[in-house]
Amino acid sequence: MEFEHSARSIELQHRVRDFMERHVMPVEMEYSAQVKADSRYRTPPLMQELKRKARAEGLWNLFLTGEHGPGLSNLEYAPIKEIMGRVLWAPEVFNCSAPDVGNMELLAQFGNAEQKAQWLEPLLAGEIRSGFSMTEPEVASSDATNIRCSIVRDGDHYVINGRKWYTSGAMNEDCRILIVMGKTAPDHPEKHRQQSMILVPRDTPGVRIVRDMHAFGYDDGPGGHPEVVYENVRVPASNMILGEGRGFEIAQGRLGPGRIHHCMRLIGCAQRALEMMIARANSRVAFGMTLGEHGSVREDIAHSFCEIEQARLLTLRAADKMDREGNKAALDLIGAAKIVVPTMAARVIDRAIQLHGAAGVSQDTFLPQAYVYARFIRIGDGPDQVHLSQLGRRLLKTGGKRA
Repeated sequence: MEFEHSARSIELQHRVRDFMERHVMPVEMEYSAQVKADSRYRTPPLMQELKRKARAEGLWNLFLTGEHGPGLSNLEYAPIKEIMGRVLWAPEVFNCSAPDVGNMELLAQFGNAEQKAQWLEPLLAGEIRSGFSMTEPEVASSDATNIRCSIVRDGDHYVINGRKWYTSGAMNEDCRILIVMGKTAPDHPEKHRQQSMILVPRDTPGVRIVRDMHAFGYDDGPGGHPEVVYENVRVPASNMILGEGRGFEIAQGRLGPGRIHHCMRLIGCAQRALEMMIARANSRVAFGMTLGEHGSVREDIAHSFCEIEQARLLTLRAADKMDREGNKAALDLIGAAKIVVPTMAARVIDRAIQLHGAAGVSQDTFLPQAYVYARFIRIGDGPDQVHLSQLGRRLLKTGGKRA
């Protein structure tokens, strides 16, 4: 792997960093105030203004390749997403936020022409938002074969019944489409051929938002993660994505890159937390000396630097292998990054909180929400235990040898 980024990636890194410093960082607190002041799940005017500016500067849909985006590889995109990750809501400014990123990638890769025209194009234009509906409260959804939501063919339609929660993005007033995973063939002898994914317009009769789910007290507005009940929801058969029984195949195509995207963002969070630690250590005085003169503080800073660099290299290595050999060949590295990065980020952010004292747990810094994000991603897109188990099983089969 080359340790120098491509000229195209470096140029976009400079442009995104400059945009963040000029337009995003100065209004970080103002954005939070607008979200709280307006309807909780309405995208605030400030975000719409920032989107217009980013699109005008050509900083739009940077994650997509081919006809829909600039054609960046995962390795080229990784450091750009890290820069966006320094502010938790910044990826949306560039139309690069979850769950829309994964849903757009899914539609671009697996959607048919009609589905792309109806849903992908307005998502690419930033005209609508979307939701992803997979996790269920009644079963251990870390094993997706447990999913109970039923999708039954009825003539020219499918009828959907089930209960989901943590349906990312579905609370937003601009959310128009939900991608729902359920079972079309619960008795299929191959358990990974029982599931399918289908497009469900959010305003379809029978789609009922029960409540928004909070993580450590945060509701993640204006996107939200609601509990959703599907009661005899009827959608055209043409809304089926790729075909019946292809749900796991689609999920792997979506979740592999999605896991790497989360890692990229979390490295950005951790890097910012480290820089805040250093600034604090150099400026704050306790017991007659700056915090940075205390040995334990220096050790925390040094450990944080080492851990971020290790996690960054692992993530870049995974991105590089995805580009060269495909997502399936990179499963071990994707899993390793998903195990390592959220835990690393939570540890580094926790040190930064400790160094900031009372301010570190207040709304005056991004640290509390960043910590919650890092902790949540140890569960989101597959809990640590699942990735550890799968990685360990593959390593036992291969003897731990590198390809």
